[in-house]
Amino acid sequence: MNPIQILSILLIIFLLAGIRIVYEYKRAPKFRFGKYIKTLQPGFRWIIPIVDTIQIVDIRVITINIVSQEVMTEDNVPCSIDGVLFFKINDPERAVLEVEEYKFAITQLAQAALRDVCGKVELDTILSKREEMGKNIKSIVEIETKEWGIAINDVKIKDIQLPENMRRMMANQAEAERSRRARIILALAEEQAAGKLLEAGKLIDQSPSAIKLRLYQTLSNIAAEKNSTILFPFPEEVLSRKPKETD
Repeated sequence: MNPIQILSILLIIFLLAGIRIVYEYKRAPKFRFGKYIKTLQPGFRWIIPIVDTIQIVDIRVITINIVSQEVMTEDNVPCSIDGVLFFKINDPERAVLEVEEYKFAITQLAQAALRDVCGKVELDTILSKREEMGKNIKSIVEIETKEWGIAINDVKIKDIQLPENMRRMMANQAEAERSRRARIILALAEEQAAGKLLEAGKLIDQSPSAIKLRLYQTLSNIAAEKNSTILFPFPEEVLSRKPKETD
């Protein structure tokens, strides 16, 4: 093999070694001898082997789990809280140059913010206002990440683990509350029924025939079971009453 063929093969290898494909959802900051040059856009790209290097950055929305954190609430209740954080890189250059391992940095910020926010409120607030807690955590994290060219889309609190004794106490409280509501509803029903019975009694008292019809209906309901005997110790006519005189 003559020198020209060797040089041709080496040139081809050199050219092929510099080929890079950047996907649409990624960007590639380019460095030459360690100095930032520019950010490569999606498509077919070529760099100088050995001299140039690139670092791929994903610009899609990225999800990071906030691992369970032990938190002591303002009312001294220990609980374990975890969540999830969504962020997107708006400036690949700053995300690479301004912070080392931006995913790890965001995770640590989110964990610290979660402990800080949840530790300043009572347990009832955390349980009933998860959306508000997530917004507060987001506002704290995005203050730092804004300088890194990273936008925090949202923060959600996923799960809240409480001690077993606290769960029992909350269950007892909920049961007592349901019992209280049931008693109130029953009392209101009795009050309404008493009012209706009073109105019905006044209406029936105005007519002897209505009293008899009511008596017959009551006897019919008793006889429907066919397990009792009804005795009349005196004639039924004795039960009739004179209607009230009207002025």
